[in-house]
Amino acid sequence: MSGPVLVVVERRGRDPVRSSLEAIGAARNLAGGTGLVAVLLGSDLEPAARIVASLGASKVITVPDRRFDTFHAALWAGAVVSMAQELLVSTIVVAGTTNGRQLTGRLAARWGAAAVSGVTEIASTPEGVLVALRPIFSGRAIQEVRLEGPRRVVGLRPNAFPEPDASGPVGTVEEHPVPELGSTPALGQRIAFEGAAAGAGPDLAEATVIVSGGRGLKAPENFRLLEELAASLGGAVGASRAVTDSGWKPTSYQIGQTGRTVSPQLYIAVGISGAIQHLVGMISSRTIVAINSDPNAPIFKVADYGVVGDLFQIVPALTAEIRKVRGI
Repeated sequence: MSGPVLVVVERRGRDPVRSSLEAIGAARNLAGGTGLVAVLLGSDLEPAARIVASLGASKVITVPDRRFDTFHAALWAGAVVSMAQELLVSTIVVAGTTNGRQLTGRLAARWGAAAVSGVTEIASTPEGVLVALRPIFSGRAIQEVRLEGPRRVVGLRPNAFPEPDASGPVGTVEEHPVPELGSTPALGQRIAFEGAAAGAGPDLAEATVIVSGGRGLKAPENFRLLEELAASLGGAVGASRAVTDSGWKPTSYQIGQTGRTVSPQLYIAVGISGAIQHLVGMISSRTIVAINSDPNAPIFKVADYGVVGDLFQIVPALTAEIRKVRGI
């Protein structure tokens, strides 16, 4: 590659989101000797910039402007493309978040670049061709995408890349004025905001452990069993569509084709039969554990480990054992 690699860093509060740290790790390996540049947009950027600078970015550019505190895809795309043109960047790497998925296509269109999303592996050939792998057909096949042009935008899949360590030299942090945004469409005005209901654990999109429940729990109050199990593992709680359609949990909990797509290290499916709609959303999990009273449930066909039995006995016992082992 002829130019540096640029990573768009998102924040939650004052800290970079986990998916952005994964993007830095992926981009650091990709950049090699061409240099890795990270860009942060918004206000109060110094804490996040220091973290990013310690993780391998040779340069961290901060663009302090409160307009970027609220994510607007058009506004962010205009700023990032302007920076990419100024820095003669060859590749932009975007985190696998909801915002990142919106941003990937806009960046490619505005920058005139080739793009690929949902990437789980990425490398550059000696000839400078970028080769990316991504799951397709609900994880039943892996597609190889070769991006040969001078400009590439790569959107990652969450939890597909490890977070980088702080073993290398610390990069520099530079403040940059707000770039020329060009013909950015008029932005809407936020009048009010109400966050989606979520559990006490990490966000589903970034959780490394997810405990998900289905109709086998029989009643919404029984989700406390999953919440206790998830808490013992430091994980998040999800649900099947049948659960959210029944009003047991908000739709923000739903995992599946019409809900969230997740890729945790460990996915525990409790009382979930395994309809294809649900499998689409979790099939790329690293390890799948199924707990179900029906030995013929489709979920067992994709599970790495299966437990046939009464979840009302198994889940409390599992939670108690995990707490014992972890000293909780």
